[in-house]
Amino acid sequence: MITTNPFAEISAIITPSQMAIYVIAMFVLVVVGVILDMRHKKSKEYFDRHTEAMQKLAKNPISGGEKNSLLVKTITSEVLTSSEFSNQKRRLSHLMTMYGFILFVLSTAILIFAYPTEKSGGIWAVLWHLGALSLAIGGYWFWFAIRVDVSAEGKKWHQISFRSDVFILSLLAMSTFALLWSFTGSLVMFGLFILASTVLFGTVFWSKFAHMFFKPFAAYQKKVSYAEGARERLPDIPDLSSAEVHEKFPDIPTYMGKNPPYMGPGIRREPPSHY
Repeated sequence: MITTNPFAEISAIITPSQMAIYVIAMFVLVVVGVILDMRHKKSKEYFDRHTEAMQKLAKNPISGGEKNSLLVKTITSEVLTSSEFSNQKRRLSHLMTMYGFILFVLSTAILIFAYPTEKSGGIWAVLWHLGALSLAIGGYWFWFAIRVDVSAEGKKWHQISFRSDVFILSLLAMSTFALLWSFTGSLVMFGLFILASTVLFGTVFWSKFAHMFFKPFAAYQKKVSYAEGARERLPDIPDLSSAEVHEKFPDIPTYMGKNPPYMGPGIRREPPSHY
């Protein structure tokens, strides 16, 4: 079943050229949405000003090669492995959703443009189904158990805010109806799949879709800022072994020395479940 190309089944009703036009239209919607979002939030102006301000505060400017190295670290760390998440459940959910989305979108484009009428989609059909399944599992896990307002603020899972939730809900709807359409062949499921996809890619300006493109750049800027000594305008961390620091802060040797006393679990005493 998962080796079957679902788009070949629907090609008798919707021509491959029509499917290709739809995919191109969704791509255009994403590009336009991101551009509008950048203009509305003045993202480029913000990053440009921030970069200029950090350069003025830089104590040890680094070379272009070092910046390229930091760029690679940003891609391999923040982008590919989502290392910024300290909560491992949140990290795993995010990775499942992200890679599921990438696999699903990529395999959709390849099946439509390269194999629109071939019922056996081979590895791309398998990746299409696995991508949709990974997207659904990661997304539902996030929606019901990991969202901050659900897990920490006591908000009910069915309380919805358009701007906050349209992105994740349309993702979930797209993957769910895609799988249901593939396994049942129902035209109703196919119609709901197209509707969810259109909402996802057509609401980029209002949703959190665009932030996926800005987060890596912000992480890269932060790495450069710390490497050059600007530290995002944060104060320097003093030498904790310095006598001058000990005189100014006499409790440092006791609580931040080599063997500080155990002071209990603190805020980690229990998982957040309320204010």
